[in-house]
This record gives sequence, C-alpha cells and structure tokens, in this order.
Amino acid sequence: MNTSPHRMDPTGGCPHAVNARLLAEGAVAPVVLPGEIEGMVVLGHDALRDFLTHPDVAKGPQHFTALAEGRIPEGWPLRTFATVPGMMTADGADHRRLRTLVSSAFTARRVEELRPRVETVTAGLLDGLAEAAREGDGVADLRRHYALPLPLGVICELLGVDPAHQDRLHRLSSLIVATDTEPAQAVAANRELVELLGSIAADKAAAPGDDLTSALIAARDEGGDRLSQPELIGTLLLMIVAGHETTLNLVTNAVRALCAHRDQLALVVEGRADWTDVVEETLRWDSPVSYFPFRYPTRDLTVDGTLIPRGTPVLAGYSAAGRDTKAHGPDADRFDVTRATTVKHLSLGHGPHYCLGAPLARMEAAIALEALFTRFPDLDLAVPETGLTRHSGFVGNSVRALPVRPGV
Repeated sequence: MNTSPHRMDPTGGCPHAVNARLLAEGAVAPVVLPGEIEGMVVLGHDALRDFLTHPDVAKGPQHFTALAEGRIPEGWPLRTFATVPGMMTADGADHRRLRTLVSSAFTARRVEELRPRVETVTAGLLDGLAEAAREGDGVADLRRHYALPLPLGVICELLGVDPAHQDRLHRLSSLIVATDTEPAQAVAANRELVELLGSIAADKAAAPGDDLTSALIAARDEGGDRLSQPELIGTLLLMIVAGHETTLNLVTNAVRALCAHRDQLALVVEGRADWTDVVEETLRWDSPVSYFPFRYPTRDLTVDGTLIPRGTPVLAGYSAAGRDTKAHGPDADRFDVTRATTVKHLSLGHGPHYCLGAPLARMEAAIALEALFTRFPDLDLAVPETGLTRHSGFVGNSVRALPVRPGV
C-alpha cells in the first residue's frame, strides 16, 4: 500500500476518481484532514462493514487523541461531527438510551403512517416546480424547489418545528456539514444553530404538542438522567441535519443518474424495475454521504493489513465502498437498477449507529422520484453533468444546484 497520505480537499468535488485510486492501493488509506490533522479512511466494503461493528471502535470524543491534546481549535470545520452531544457521539449504554428516545418515531409502521402526508407535500412541490420553470424560461432548480423542501418539511413537521424556521435551519446546517467553512463562520453558525434550537425547545416547553420535540422535552423534564439539555439540543441538531441533508442528496443524485441513464429510467417506466430499485442503486452507486466523520479505535487496530493507531479520527468511506469491485463485481461503477446482488450497500451505515431515519429516507425518495417522472416524463438536465457545481465539502456527496427542464 502507498503510505503517502491523501490530502482531503475541504472544498469537496466528485469523490469517485479519488476513491478508485485509493481503493486500488488498499481498503484503508491514510489521509490529511483540514488543519493538518492526521486521519484514516476505510474505503473497502468488507473492511468498512467490519470496522463499523468492531468492539474496539468508538464514537465518543474522549477517544479522539488530537482533541484530547488540544490540537482541534473551536473553528475546526469538522468539530461539530466530533463533539455534538447526542447519539452520534455516544457509545454503549448512553447510545442505546439516546437512540431509544427517538426510535419510536421512525419504526416501519410510523413511517408508513406518514406516506399520505409525504404524497400530499410532494404533489404541492411539483406544482411549485412547474411554476418555477414557467417563471424561469422552462428551467428550475430541482434541488431548491423539490429535493430540499420535501425532507426538510417532513422532519420539521415530525419535530413540530415552525415552517418559518426552515430556510434558516437549512442554511446553518449546510455551513456545519461543509468542510470548507471558515473557522469564524463555523463558530458563528454553530452558535446560531444551538441558540435557534434552544429557542425552538423553549417554545415547545411552553406549549407542548404531539411531536418528537415535545416528547424529548418531557423525557428531559422527567429527570432520572434520561436526557440532559445539551443532549436535547444535540439530538434536535442531528435529527434536522441528518433528517434532510441525506435525503436531499439522495433525490438529487437519483435524478442526475436517471437523466444520464435514460435506458434505466425506461426499465422503471416499463415495470421491469421499480422505484425502490432506483433508490437502492443510487445509494450504492452515488452515496449521498461520501466520507462520514468520525470513529476512533480505542486501541491500535489492524484493519485489512493496515495499522490504525489508537485515537486516530477515521472517516467511513461510503461512496468508495459502494463502488468496491471486490464486493459489487467488476461493473460496480455502472448504474444498473436491475442489479442482482446479495451484497447490501453500506450507504446508510451499519451496526449500532445504522441510520435511524433510513425507512423514512427510502420512502420519501421513492415517492419523490415516482411522482416527479410521472408528472414530468421528459424531465432532463438543463446543463451538462460536467457543468454542475459540486457540493461544498467532502462529507456530503452531491451538487449545489440541479437546473432541470421539466417540460411543462
């Protein structure tokens, strides 16, 4: 394996060429994170699957050596991923406690009950997309008018958050998940988001409703160490950011894939594949999350022949694992909605921290795609794929805008 570390590009870019180069050298690669912090990325499917469930791998920030040594400044662009209180940075019993508090909102039954609401919201957004296209000489930004407001609206409704906060929540969460945010801006965005969530929680405490935020506040107020105030805010932050950023990228990437592979779209339209197949193949082929921070070995750990020293920040290379030819075959870089495989992709995680909102994300994406291409069967990109501006940062994997011609 080449021991020269790969320098992660804070501005992002398409990950697939880099992934292919790193994977050719091995399933694990050393990387340099922003701020000259040494880290690693696990890219191979099998290695990543095993790493995500390894008993000597933790999420807690106390295991992050550079953080413990004071080498991670407050404005480090990835600091929130490492330090936000809540289930994302908890292990063992603490993680199970926090996950249990919200898991009932995301069961298969509860998600299915949301289907009519998702369908109603989708229909309204399609009208808005058509109107935006009429006002824009036939072109509209699908990401802004469709892929974003659907998951953001649904998660805010689940949490009981006033729709008036949605634009601000998305702006702040985008700054936090970007890896090229300037330190002062990162600090300010974090502070503003925590203050906004605190204000939302205070309003809910004064006027509780039938929503997840009210349930979390009740758990906090019951005492008995069920939920602290920082954990409440951290849980709301995680729910809002993860509850819409991933699905936003998933829908955006699926539309891009189908427009670039009209033969695959035809298979779905003809009934030889279905929309859930499109969702799963998009998750594998162009994962909405590329390199997810962080996990830390609690002892020196050898993964697929490579030593990862204790306390090293490790990225989960979801976009790379999805195109690993050793797991998905020699044509892993081909988008194929009829792909027959027994190997499940890892794009929504694996193990104890598997994405809690996976059933909701899958349902929202399938409904959104079917409704979109049923209403606008000739929808196509308004600019070439090469003309699209990539997402800001190496965590999320998508484009900043998706100009389309719906054909209205």
